[in-house]
Amino acid sequence: MQNMADLFGKVNEFQQKMKEAQERLGELEVTAEAGGGMVQVTANGNRQVLKIKLDKDIIDPNDPEMLEDLIIAGINKALTEADRAAKQKMQEVTSSILPGGGLPGMDLSKFGL
Repeated sequence: MQNMADLFGKVNEFQQKMKEAQERLGELEVTAEAGGGMVQVTANGNRQVLKIKLDKDIIDPNDPEMLEDLIIAGINKALTEADRAAKQKMQEVTSSILPGGGLPGMDLSKFGL
């Protein structure tokens, strides 16, 4: 019975550490560029866009489609980078809690892994 109590204690510890790690993902920020740096998009580890910065030279009232395309490209790039950085952070947390990559049969995908 003691082994089961230990296991439940480890599961509770794991859940708490994962919750803390997920909260810290909001503090993780990445910035991606599109159009040679004329569009910069900053996103966090929760895949939320925080900031978009546009170079004034890119704003052409006669060609709004180009600006729209560059904004979309910048957002997609920033979200991809944020996702990659978040997964790396979460893997660091889980490897310190669960040496060897986790528990067999345990699905960690809902935690971003």
